[in-house]
Amino acid sequence: MSESSPASMEAIVSLCKRRGFIFQGSEIYGGLNGFWDYGPLGCELKRNIREAWWRAVVQRRDDVVGLDSAIIMHPRVWEASGHVEGFTDPMVDCRCCRRRFRADQVCEEQGLKLERGLDGRTLKLPAGVRCPACGAAELTEPRSFNLMFKTFVGPVEDSSAVTYLRPETAQGIFANFDNVLSTSRVKIPFGIAQIGKAFRNEINPRNFTFRSREFEQMELEFFIRPGTDAEWHEYWVAERLKWYASIGLPEGRLHRYVYGPDELAHYASACVDITYEFPFGTQELEGIAARGAFDLGRHQEFSGKPLQYFDPETRERFVPHVVEPSAGVDRIALALLCEAYREEWVPTADVPGEPRPAEPGQPLPEGYEARTVLRFAPCIAPVKAAVFPLLKNKPALVARARELYESLRERWPVFYDLQGAIGRRYRRQDEIGTPIGITVDFQTLEDDTVTLRDRDTMQQIRVPAAEVADRIAAAIR
Repeated sequence: MSESSPASMEAIVSLCKRRGFIFQGSEIYGGLNGFWDYGPLGCELKRNIREAWWRAVVQRRDDVVGLDSAIIMHPRVWEASGHVEGFTDPMVDCRCCRRRFRADQVCEEQGLKLERGLDGRTLKLPAGVRCPACGAAELTEPRSFNLMFKTFVGPVEDSSAVTYLRPETAQGIFANFDNVLSTSRVKIPFGIAQIGKAFRNEINPRNFTFRSREFEQMELEFFIRPGTDAEWHEYWVAERLKWYASIGLPEGRLHRYVYGPDELAHYASACVDITYEFPFGTQELEGIAARGAFDLGRHQEFSGKPLQYFDPETRERFVPHVVEPSAGVDRIALALLCEAYREEWVPTADVPGEPRPAEPGQPLPEGYEARTVLRFAPCIAPVKAAVFPLLKNKPALVARARELYESLRERWPVFYDLQGAIGRRYRRQDEIGTPIGITVDFQTLEDDTVTLRDRDTMQQIRVPAAEVADRIAAAIR
């Protein structure tokens, strides 16, 4: 199997559009920055990520239950959580070209750091910072910009009707803590998990789908006894790293960013970001924070409702502490696309051997041809297998291939293709990451065996048609 060669974002964006993974939102109207639509293959990829996370975090555990809370919540929720007052980014405007940027990103890209004013709270630009668009040294001083999208509930658009699209899914979990506690018979330690859309009015969406204004989160709030924060935080960091390996993101491309004491939120005792080496730099996929009793304590204060846990063994009442693993579905999908993408030279039928990484700028060796392939882990691949009749003008082959396809698609997303030469059909499936190709040929009509082709090695074996489903199931496991 060939090693990963560095992929450019241009190549990945092109493949995503060409093969129906990701489209620009509202593209026929010129697009809307920060919003993306997932096509037929992209929505299958995201569904597989969500299902893999749900199986690992909820279905295979006895101590986690699920929730699906509303996107729009009472505005007091966001006052209690601190989002109304503190969910801001520092923003600067260019006086020359009138473009707007995040101050910290502008400084970072120019090898500088934001400075703090004499009061310790206000931010100041260091000397020499220039506009990333026009190059002018005419940027305003940073000012706070709240990232929440405002909306109105009901027919009257006044201050009494203002609410927000949620900027995270976590607060729905905290607001429902007592409901879940009283209906699910859970005991500390236990978790509540949720997958859902969140919205942030990012100043400068960038890097394809990595930083968007609409995105999907997978969040777990794991409630624990005070004083056990460190051990549970360490446990969940290890668990999450194991999960990433299981879906095809290797440990060598993942990193832990451990927050220093001066970087932690005032209520947090620990935080680790799991980061991935994207083509545009190493960036966060997931944050895992030990948040103490801050969230439940704030909602208890603002709502006036007790949000405590009663331990029937010790007869104690206390506000639980929480460890929060919070991951982005869209960022994970993008990481999987980057990790899986390969440009290779593959031997033709006359040359033995396996695929090898393409060498940019070098001529194609004799006896080889180029291919683009997505080496997804089978459990994540949008399409699990493809069925091909060898020839489309032979009714017996077509009928048997169609019969096999119909039986397999009862269990998995399977593709059926009879257009073009068989080699061309293989290449189309390689490019969308289908791990197994199944060819029905004339020998099938004699002994009911088929040819199985492996996407990564391109090796082919003959197996009884009756074994195909078991082989797909084994590959996915």
